[in-house]
Amino acid sequence: MLIKSDFNIQFQLPCKTSMVALLHLHPSLNRALRTPDTLRVEHLEAGRGTLLGVEHYTDSFGNSCARLHAPTGALILSGENVVEVPEIADPQPVGAVQHPVEDLPSDVLQFLLASRYCEVDRFSAVAYDLFGHLPPGGERAVVIRDWVHNKVRFDYAKARPTKTAMDVYTEREGVCRDFQHLAVTLSRAMNIPARYVTGYLGDIRYHYSGPGDFSAWYQVWLDHRWWDMDARHNEPRYGRLLMATGRDAADVAITTSFGSALLTHFHVESNEVDAAGQAVPLVPRPGHDTVTSGVRPVNALVA
Repeated sequence: MLIKSDFNIQFQLPCKTSMVALLHLHPSLNRALRTPDTLRVEHLEAGRGTLLGVEHYTDSFGNSCARLHAPTGALILSGENVVEVPEIADPQPVGAVQHPVEDLPSDVLQFLLASRYCEVDRFSAVAYDLFGHLPPGGERAVVIRDWVHNKVRFDYAKARPTKTAMDVYTEREGVCRDFQHLAVTLSRAMNIPARYVTGYLGDIRYHYSGPGDFSAWYQVWLDHRWWDMDARHNEPRYGRLLMATGRDAADVAITTSFGSALLTHFHVESNEVDAAGQAVPLVPRPGHDTVTSGVRPVNALVA
C-alpha cells in the first residue's frame, strides 16, 4: 500500500523566534520511504521568500527533530513523503501477555511513570476499581481503550493546553490528545507501559470523517512489542504513519516555539495512492453516494 502525505503550516512571527519541529516521519519508517521525507522552511518578507537552514537531531525518545531560527515575518513549513506499508489494519493485542514489572526492559519502565499530563499516582484506586477484575494482558488493555472511547465526548471547543488526564476523567470531553492522555494514564496505573504517539491518520479505506490527518494515539507494551491503540478512533485502521513517541503530548508537539508565533494556516493530507501517484478514491460516508477523490478541506490543527 502506497501512502502520500504532505503538509503546509504557516506562522506570523512578530519577532525573531527559535522553533523545534517534529514533522518528519519516525526513523522506524525510513526503510518504507519511496521518496525523500522532505521539510522545507521558508521565510517571507515583503513578498520575497528565503529558504532557512535547519539543524536535524534525534531526541531522547528516538524521534527525528528539526531545529530552526526564523526572523520576524511569515514562516512556512512544508513537506511531503511517500511510503509503502503493509496492507493490513491495526493488529489487535488479543491474547497478548502483560509482563511483570520486574521483567520489563529498562527503556520501557519510564512509560509506567507519571508525566506532565498523565497523573498516574492519582488514578491507582480509580483504575483498579474499574479494571482490576480483568485478567492482565491484551484484554485489559482493550477494555481500557474502549472505556475511554465510550465515556469521553469529542469536542474541538473543549481543547485547552493545560488539560490533564484527571481533567478529562472529570469533564468527560475533549480532543484526540485528551482521549489518549486518559487511556495512557489508566493503562500505566494498571502496570501496562503506555506511550503517547503523534502521526498521520488519513481516511484510508475508511469513510471520510472530516479534517485532521495529524492525529494522536498511543501504544502499549505487551508480549515484547508496542501495539497501536486509539481511544478516539477505536476501530482498526489502515495507514497509520508514526511520527513521534513520548510520555505525553508535551514530548511530541508538532511545533514548539520559543517566542510568539501566530498560526495562520494549517493543511495536511494523507492519502492512499496508486502506482502512478494518483489518489485512490475515498470511501463514501454512510448515507452519501459519492465523495470527491483525494480532496479534503483545509485542515484544522488537531491537538
